[in-house]
Amino acid sequence: MRAIFYEQFAGLLQVRTLPDPVPPPDGVVVRVEATGICRSDWHGWMGHDPDIRLPHVPGHELAGTIAAVGPEVRRWRVGDRVTTPFAMGCGRCPQCLAGEQQICDDYFQPGFTAWGSFAEWVALPHADTNLVRLPDELDFRSAASLGCRFVTSYRAVVQQGRVAAGEWVAVHGCGGVGLAAVMIATAAGANVVAVDVKSAALALARRLGARAGLDASREGDVPAAIRDLTAGGAHLSLDALGSRTTCRNSVLCLRKRGRHVQVGLMLAADLDPPVPMHVVIARELELLGSHGLAAHAYPALLEMIRAGRLNPGQLVQRTVGLEESITALTGLGEFRGVGVTVLEPWR
Repeated sequence: MRAIFYEQFAGLLQVRTLPDPVPPPDGVVVRVEATGICRSDWHGWMGHDPDIRLPHVPGHELAGTIAAVGPEVRRWRVGDRVTTPFAMGCGRCPQCLAGEQQICDDYFQPGFTAWGSFAEWVALPHADTNLVRLPDELDFRSAASLGCRFVTSYRAVVQQGRVAAGEWVAVHGCGGVGLAAVMIATAAGANVVAVDVKSAALALARRLGARAGLDASREGDVPAAIRDLTAGGAHLSLDALGSRTTCRNSVLCLRKRGRHVQVGLMLAADLDPPVPMHVVIARELELLGSHGLAAHAYPALLEMIRAGRLNPGQLVQRTVGLEESITALTGLGEFRGVGVTVLEPWR
């Protein structure tokens, strides 16, 4: 198979011909029809993720067709159209048995714990626990954005954040996951304040439903500006970027008894951000994390798409082939462009 391959962190990315994968006994091989290019992949290539072992093939936001099935798989057949959570549960640990496969004690993550989906084929274990059947009306390009951005935002906004119609929601960072959060919160009937430093990202956030946009590069006090806009502060705020500044701003912009959800990964220099705990205590705030979505929780999200309340395809701004994906991936460190870029490896 052809795949994106690297042998050193932050080193040369190249298209290589590699051995075709075989299905694990309880897994499948998927023909990758589309896969999102995510900032998490950039973090992995830079060496910020301890799970990655070199040499490596990145990619975790995949959608495709089952090409081969292991002998222990019962629910899936060759030809099924599928996607999968980026954090796949083992199905046996206490977390999985409690239905929380997204925080499995022995999780599998394509593109991190094993070779991923920047390739023509990818092998996935634990198929009966983790695969999600794609509705016929959902194309592969749109489905590729579900695997990380939309499912993470859905859990953050709906399940962890407990958004309610009429509430104010602040979204700090309007990359792919932040824009997905804007769309999901809007679909739930909330009023969204989008925050970013790029005018193009804020413009797109408004087109996707945000009531207001704040340019953080021009605001001297982002939390105060949000409190003014919302007449007291956000009910729910998400750090969708993952930096010391956005994390702190997200907490400080909340009204009393508000909820902060940390969505953006805190890595490298931002690993341990200072949190204003005196404000958390005084306002009785909630601090929550969000890490993906279990496969069994996908139906509610897919129903929002089927009903026309949510259109993930709106986020796809560009599609590329394997060769072009190298530039797209390395450019994520510079926050180029807006929306989601999707790799179609057979182009």
